[in-house]
This record gives sequence, C-alpha cells and structure tokens, in this order.
Amino acid sequence: MESAIEARGLRKSFQGRTVVDDLDFTVARGEVFALLGPNGSGKTTTINILTTLSTADAGSATVAGWDVLAQRTEVQRRISLTGQSAAVDDALTATENVIMFARLAGLDRAAAQRRAIDLIAQFDLTDAAARLVRKLSGGMRRRLDLALSFVVTPEVLFLDEPTTGLDTRSRRDLWDIIRALAGAGTTVFLTTQYLEEADQLADRIAVLHDGRIAALGTPAELKSRIGGDTVEIHDGNGDLRRSIPTDGSVADLRRALDLLDREGEDGVVSLRRPTLDDVFLAVTAGSGPWSATPLKELA
Repeated sequence: MESAIEARGLRKSFQGRTVVDDLDFTVARGEVFALLGPNGSGKTTTINILTTLSTADAGSATVAGWDVLAQRTEVQRRISLTGQSAAVDDALTATENVIMFARLAGLDRAAAQRRAIDLIAQFDLTDAAARLVRKLSGGMRRRLDLALSFVVTPEVLFLDEPTTGLDTRSRRDLWDIIRALAGAGTTVFLTTQYLEEADQLADRIAVLHDGRIAALGTPAELKSRIGGDTVEIHDGNGDLRRSIPTDGSVADLRRALDLLDREGEDGVVSLRRPTLDDVFLAVTAGSGPWSATPLKELA
C-alpha cells in the first residue's frame, strides 16, 4: 500500500494538557480517511500538525512522502486545507475569489480566469459567479471555499468539519463533490461531527478518545465489533418493549420472532443493525469491545 500520510507517535500538549497522545496511523493514496471524536479530542490539532500549521512535541509524520517538520515547503505545495470557517473574501464575487487565489498560486491572468471558469462550473456555482460572496447562501459559500482548495489540484485534501452548519441538501451536495474528488485520485483526510457523513464517505475511520486512537477500521468493521443485528418490538407509542440479539441468519431471526410470539408480545417488529452512533458511544464511554486496549486496528 502506497501511503499518502504516515503518522508515528505524534504527541502535542497545550498548557500542560495532552491533546494528542502517541498517534499512529497510515492513510493510503486515494483513500478517504475520517477522524471522529468528541469536541476537544484532538481532531483539529492533528490536522494542524499534518498541514504544518503546528509542530508536534514528539513523533513524526510524512504527507505525500515529505516530512512535515523538515520539509514543510514541499508538504505545503502538495496539500490543500479547508478549515471550519470559510476563507473567502466577502467583498469579492465568487469568480473574483477564485481568480485571486489562482493568481496567488502563480497562474498568469489568462490561466487564472480559465481556472475560475472551470472551478465555478465544477462546484455548481455558475448562478453565483457574479454575486458578492456576502450575498451567497451557506452552502454556496462552503462550495466556493472547497473550490479554492482546488485552484491547484492537491495530492492530499484536508477537510476540517467541512459541512458544519450546512442544511441537509447542501451537506449531501458536498458529499457528491468529495466522492468525485476522491474518485479522481485525491487523498481526502476528513474530520466531521456527523457520523452519517463518515459512514457515507470514508473508506476507513479512526475514532479519537482522550487524544488517542481508540478504534480504527472500515465502517463495516467498526460496526461489526458492536455486535450483530437485533430484533426489536415497539409499542404503539414507539417505545421499545423488547430487544433480542441475533446473528442475522434466517433461522435466528425466526427464533427471535417465535420467542416474541410465545411470550405474547404485541407491537411493531423491526430489525436494527449497529450504527456508527453505537460505535462512537461505546468508544467514548470507555466501555464495550474497545475498553481493554487503546488501539484496535482491524485487518
């Protein structure tokens, strides 16, 4: 596996408080890798270290094959970062913002204008091209912010909670853009507060807890660690009356239903599968299949 990001033993403290504690992980080229965790768990600090905005107290990391400490300039040439707040100029139009960033990236005027036309179309901003940014919706501003990250196509794109504050439709539109970028070969390192987002986008997920990686694997692998399917029966008010774990087979589902029937349970029956919410709660509560050791990487 050719790696786009490698982190080994990363540690960072602020005012005596350890925020990132001995992080180890590898991200493959072309992979979408999601970092989850409660507020204050070290997600943004990790991104800041990997993008050269901050220096680790200990450990090492490479991005696109270059050391983030010794070869900062080389790393910066190969990455883009979209942070939690839009980095656009409200006094300029959407097109003017892209042209400005393209010129700062070294493109001449004609090339910058061509690049702006291409990106405005790619990120579905044609209707907003001539409008001042301060008059754009939150979703349009976020798409423009992401477009600016691709004035020069990066090898690695860092997205720090890119859809926070967006409505559901705008969030899903951005998902489509991120999928397309990853499909074209860009490595995406994503932090998010939305577990569904990680489930939909990520090839693999790492869950941070107290500055350490408490769980690491594909969404399916992480959910399988929680357990199998559960047959549930709810009353007319939607309240859970009974749940019976199953292995998901037809025979075991029939067993669960027969048990409910014998016990005279009455209500609406449904099959519930583990979710990333279950994974997140198990990890951050310090209980369940991850409590024994700080790191579980699934093959």
